Formats: sequence, C-alpha cells, structure tokens
Amino acid sequence: MATAATSPGRLSLQRFGRAPRITKPLRRDPKTRLPTPHVKLTTREFAASRLEAHYHHTLQDDLMYLTYKHDAEGTRKAPREIRLKFDPENPYSKFRHNPPVGGSQVGKKPAPASSAENTVRLEKIQIHTFVKESLASKSALLGPIMMLRALTGESAQAGGHHAVGGVEIVKGKKSVGGWIRPGVPVGVKVDLRGQSMYDFLGTLTEFVLPRLREFNGIVLPPKSSSVNTPSAVSGVVSFGLPPAAMVFFPQLEVNADSYPNLAGVHIHFVTNATGVGAQDKARALVSGFQIPFVRR
Repeated sequence: MATAATSPGRLSLQRFGRAPRITKPLRRDPKTRLPTPHVKLTTREFAASRLEAHYHHTLQDDLMYLTYKHDAEGTRKAPREIRLKFDPENPYSKFRHNPPVGGSQVGKKPAPASSAENTVRLEKIQIHTFVKESLASKSALLGPIMMLRALTGESAQAGGHHAVGGVEIVKGKKSVGGWIRPGVPVGVKVDLRGQSMYDFLGTLTEFVLPRLREFNGIVLPPKSSSVNTPSAVSGVVSFGLPPAAMVFFPQLEVNADSYPNLAGVHIHFVTNATGVGAQDKARALVSGFQIPFVRR
C-alpha cells in the first residue's frame, strides 16, 4: 500500500495512501459547538440537469415565440401616473396611510416589453404544508419537517451555500378567528432553486402525477374570469396534492412507515413573469415540463 509522500512546504497523497493527519485543532462553531474546517467547502452539481438543459435548448426559444408581443416604436403607452389620496409633502398626512386613487394598481400594470432577456423562466418552487394539530402541540411539526427534508434533501446552508434556507417553520402573522395567533407555528415550507428545483420537478412529473388516478390536470379558471386580478398578474402556478399522493414519491415510498401522519402539500411554481398576461406565460412554461392542465 502506498503512503503519503511528504516534502518541505507541501503535502501530497498517493493512491491508496492514508489521509494526512491534521495537527491543527479544528475550530468550533459558538452556537452549535460543532467542529468547522479551516477552509470553506462548497458542493457542486456532479451531473448536468436534464430538465434545465431542456429549458435552455428547447423551451426558451419556443416560449419566446409563443409569448412574444411586438410593440412598434412609439405605440407603447407610457405607464399611468399614480396619484395618491393625500399630498405626501403635507406634514399633517406625511405619516398617514396614503393609498392610490382608484384602488390597487397591482392588476393594472402592463407587462414589460418582450425581449430575449425577460423570457419567462422558472425562478423557484415553493412547497408548504399547513398542520392544524401544531396549534395544540408543536411536536406535530416533526413529521412534516422530516417529510420535506426527505422529499427535497434541503437543509439550512447545505453544501456551503449560504443562500439555502432549508425547511423553515411558518408562523402566524395575525390573529384569525381566535385560533391562530401571531408567532404560533402553523406549518412548514421549503424553497427549491437550481439543481434541486429541477430534480423535484422531474420526480413530480415522472413518478407521482402519472400514478394519480383522479388527477387529470391543474384546473384552469373559467374563461370569463378577469385577467387583472392580483393572482393573474403574479406569474405563479399553484396546485395541491392530497396526503394519499405523498407515498408515490420515491423518497417517501421506500420507507413510508416512518411517516404515519402524512400531510398534503401545496406546490407553487414561481416565475419571473409580471404584468397583464403573466399567468398565461407561467402556464405555458409549466406545461412545457409535462404538467397537464384541464378546464372544467
């Protein structure tokens, strides 16, 4: 067996050799008291994402062609100037709630000009679940937390990426009917980006949705629905899965007995589309990833 070759100022390890001994003691994190290495370690993707390549090589060009709206020079109207109810310079109303005249302008903003830079794309996938039993006992959240961790493989600052938040606990923001109070844990959520986002999307479309007997697709709103509502201009496609569908995920199916009380989840596909018509762009993108839609 080969051994480690040592030279002044350099330490190399030959094949089948023993790992070099670290003489310098490891530092410990003041909060967790766990040893931390002397250098920052960051994990990378070990294989190219098939769905990400499918978007960049096929979907991106098709979506730009399908959602492109040509604005001739000088024909695009300038955005409407928003007039506030009170004068912002008036000292008597300076710190008062100052709503715009004519109601909320969220659903009235036009979509940005079509270009290759703002072609609709998937920014993140958010998965969250509401656990009513957690209002009486916080331990009821342990099952959903373990379920989402096994389902997504996400944990806080995993792989050295400090932007990864992992599975987070959702707390109430205001009192609702006297049974939800501010600061009380009511559920859990996780945000997926990058490689993990496409991995979850591939598992959802290849293993879970085809095995659901009563799932024909995401229900579309009626044709008479307004296109200026806040949900229609947000560019987010959402749908839910019942608790019975969670066992179809391979990460949970292999050891389903460990999750006796599975909770259903809501899945939100968040895109960069904004303005009027953003919902249609988001649906065109999601349908390109083999997620069906149906109108009843």
